[in-house]
Amino acid sequence: MENITVNYLHRAELWLCITIVIYFFINGAQIFETLVFVPKWSASPPQSLNILSDGQGMNLKTFWIIFHSIHEVAFILAIIFCWKIDPVRNWLVILFFIHFMVRVWTLMYFAPNIIDFQKMADQSSFADHIADRISKWQFLNYIRVAIFMAVSLGLIPLCIKLFSIRN
Repeated sequence: MENITVNYLHRAELWLCITIVIYFFINGAQIFETLVFVPKWSASPPQSLNILSDGQGMNLKTFWIIFHSIHEVAFILAIIFCWKIDPVRNWLVILFFIHFMVRVWTLMYFAPNIIDFQKMADQSSFADHIADRISKWQFLNYIRVAIFMAVSLGLIPLCIKLFSIRN
């Protein structure tokens, strides 16, 4: 490690803690959505899909865009401010890579499918394979949320390591 000032260490601690707090907030929202909201809209399609339509139900797109954007900025700032602290930096980069890959998966699979499910709410006919597609989405969502939770929990030992450097 290079010569690290108290001010540098303080900023590193601050941004890593902010990242963890935001991540835990997002995890709470994901857990709520996964355990409460998803079962409601996936219960008996196409009727239950009405909860997803913009005009009649809940639209969480704005919430997720705002909070993921804030979180990613905080995560990147944590990496920047921890850059001189090798063991913390290296694990932060690995965890960010995993986080980033799951975000790409979200944007390529989960978001387009949820948009399709929203459009289906307005359809009177419903293909049988759509129920299978919704079920697959729901199962993969459990995996996605678990990975996000694992990444956020992986930040805690880094925070402990960072705070132990000061002593």
